Amino acid sequence: MTAPPIAPARLQRYWLMKSEPDECSIDDALAAPHATVPWTGVRNYQARNFMRDEMQVGDGVLFYHSSCSEPGIAGIARIVSRARADPTQFDTASPYCDPRSPSDKPRWLLLDVQAVRKTRLIGLAELRKHPELTGMQVLQKGNRLSITPVDAAHWERILQLSVD
Repeated sequence: MTAPPIAPARLQRYWLMKSEPDECSIDDALAAPHATVPWTGVRNYQARNFMRDEMQVGDGVLFYHSSCSEPGIAGIARIVSRARADPTQFDTASPYCDPRSPSDKPRWLLLDVQAVRKTRLIGLAELRKHPELTGMQVLQKGNRLSITPVDAAHWERILQLSVD
């Protein structure tokens, strides 16, 4: 009897996740050692599908501050849980409440993120100065997704920039 074939190991993936620093900043995420942040409030189907179908424990995250005076990459984090129902969709006091989301089949998900380290702020203007980063979705005109995939080459370059 032969053993079943072993599935190939999944390569680590990388993501850029946007957060408004007034709601959750990299400093908030680093507040307690080994603390995690539930990534609540995602209300875009494509971003939700990334969480549900593609993001896995161990994936790297560029923690991006958005909707602020200086938007940009502010830290490095990692995914530490699988996707699960976002309770804010059922909370009538939450700005993320979705009364059309059925409790038996929740529409919106969250996953937990753990901050690894704060970086110097790498703003959009600086990212645009590096031709090797031009393919990043965050740099594309009209891109408003709160979660986007990041190529491994872009990830490595941003890690280099984060310590310059």
